[in-house]
Amino acid sequence: MAVLELAKALIARPSVTPDDAGCLDLIGERLSALGFVIERIDSGGVSNLWARRGTVGHGRVICFAGHTDVVPTGPLDQWQSPPFEPTERDGWLYGRGAADMKASLAAAVVAAERLFAPEGTNRRVTSADLRNSMAFLLTSDEEGDAIYGTVKVVEALKARGEKIDCCIVGEPTCVSTLGDMIKNGRRGSLSANLVIKGVQGHVAYPHLVKNPVHLAAPAIAELVRIEWDQGNDYFPPTSFQISNAHAGTGVGNVVPGHFDLMFNFRFATASTIEGLQERVHQVLDKHGLEYELRWTLGGRPFLTPRGELCSVLAEAIRDTTGGAAELSTTGGTSDGRFIATICEQVAEFGPVNATIHKVNERVEVAALEPLAQIYEKAFARLLCS
Repeated sequence: MAVLELAKALIARPSVTPDDAGCLDLIGERLSALGFVIERIDSGGVSNLWARRGTVGHGRVICFAGHTDVVPTGPLDQWQSPPFEPTERDGWLYGRGAADMKASLAAAVVAAERLFAPEGTNRRVTSADLRNSMAFLLTSDEEGDAIYGTVKVVEALKARGEKIDCCIVGEPTCVSTLGDMIKNGRRGSLSANLVIKGVQGHVAYPHLVKNPVHLAAPAIAELVRIEWDQGNDYFPPTSFQISNAHAGTGVGNVVPGHFDLMFNFRFATASTIEGLQERVHQVLDKHGLEYELRWTLGGRPFLTPRGELCSVLAEAIRDTTGGAAELSTTGGTSDGRFIATICEQVAEFGPVNATIHKVNERVEVAALEPLAQIYEKAFARLLCS
């Protein structure tokens, strides 16, 4: 199986963020042989590839996007086989990155090889059928800070006036079986570091201290109770979660001088960044707190409503597996948030995500060929429409 062999070759490269470990060279060689023009847009120690087949300005650009980097392995002694030695066992392919997302990369490359095989072979489309260009946008910095990866390629494309019309991101999206879920959007992520100021002192002299934990408690309770929005047809309501809280010197007889909290919004398109920030400040100010608040935007929400791209993917899934895919916007952030700034239609589709980032990450061997077929059918329809 071509997909299996390429997936194994990619898994064998220990590409822990931001090290690409030669994955892009391997993929670039195979795409170059198909007529793709390969461009490296490396930045800040991150490896980035933009590969395009077709003339700039002629037709639409149909893109596959993904990442070659993987998260660290975790405890090696808990792996049943070495994480960078791809291993088949009981119908599964094991290895770090097997599901997230080297199986998707292998499937997309093989799909392109079938689409652009020499004329006269068992090729799905002919040159006369092709109306649009195809591209690959790949990075080695999706699992990390995502500062020098896809965002840099998008900036380069913006600077020269290029855009993408449809993009399939190969993130592992499925829940139980291949084809059961397509992600047609993602929530935004807005984080904050909050410092509530008080006055430190001895616990036995409460009149000489200001306990920031006590002062903050009513405000925290109010923030937790707020309904930030009701979501919409595509997104669940915005959520507010405290992720870290710390105060004190570690002893039992000192009132802390400050109370440090970290919290995060996973927010839908029903809310705005500015609106969330303003409401937080209103609560803190209402309770008379002295504080410092520093915001970090992890990503804006993006959404591709039901339309061409979602329909094409759903049809390719149905034709291949016989199943019906659910549209969903659940989960964390992805590089789709950057691509959506130059692309109106972004959807994510890949294998089952049950073991991603876990010890003994795996992908079902029997799902690899159908995944390539789904990509091939979707690319073919989009390239010829």
